[in-house]
Amino acid sequence: MHVRQYEDRSDARAIARIQARAWMDAYADLLPADVLASQSPDPDDETVAGWHQSLTANRQGVLLAVDETGERLGFADFRWGDAETKAFVDENEAGLKSIYVDPDSWGNGVGTALLERGISILPEAVETLRLEMLEGNEIGHEFYRAKGFEVTDEASHEIGDEAYPTLVYSLELEASEA
Repeated sequence: MHVRQYEDRSDARAIARIQARAWMDAYADLLPADVLASQSPDPDDETVAGWHQSLTANRQGVLLAVDETGERLGFADFRWGDAETKAFVDENEAGLKSIYVDPDSWGNGVGTALLERGISILPEAVETLRLEMLEGNEIGHEFYRAKGFEVTDEASHEIGDEAYPTLVYSLELEASEA
């Protein structure tokens, strides 16, 4: 497996598929069935075009984990500088907008590889990495706690017409030695 940057619409299609599959497994007990059903593992061309437009705007921070056959196993979207970030991401910080791994690859180091590579591409001035996740996402909470993230705030995120409680996680990054 290797991690590379976002390239094209075929990556956008794979990212939409991975997110849909991950949502269906990770959020089955957290989100209503109609919200989960809106995430199609077989996205139409209009959906793919929307993903492509959004991801192209932040191409440098979008990473994909790919196996030796070219199959995309997971993706991450890191945001900093001029890229759109959440309100809780301050100057000299970066946001991890999303990281999803296909459920068939959970537990195989894909998320770790994406996180490590993402941290390695952040500018030196970035001191903290922050992310927001649904409060009941135990798979995600276990992953981030194991990687040294700590809960630093509570918030909510609107999905559909409903607001869901979230937790903000933060990781203080070590200053690189020159």
